[in-house]
Amino acid sequence: MPKKNKKIPLRKCVITQEMKPKQSLVRIVRTKEGDVFVDPSGKKNGRGTYISKDIGVVQQARKSNVLDRQLQTTIDDSIYQQLERVIEGKDID
Repeated sequence: MPKKNKKIPLRKCVITQEMKPKQSLVRIVRTKEGDVFVDPSGKKNGRGTYISKDIGVVQQARKSNVLDRQLQTTIDDSIYQQLERVIEGKDID
């Protein structure tokens, strides 16, 4: 019996509008309580949005406040700093 190809989950980057495999994006989550955090595992509960693993894209997101609109809250600058650390591979939990 032929082996079935596993479907790769695709998500859209909110900045570039590109569909990419979930592994090449970082998820940012807002919980019901209003907490916002970076979710490298992509499995935490809450409203999630995805951004490309690219420092330039993170800087673009910071300038345009697109994450504030997507998550309907104010994004603290520390979230952008954490995103940059995750992308650089320095902050993986």
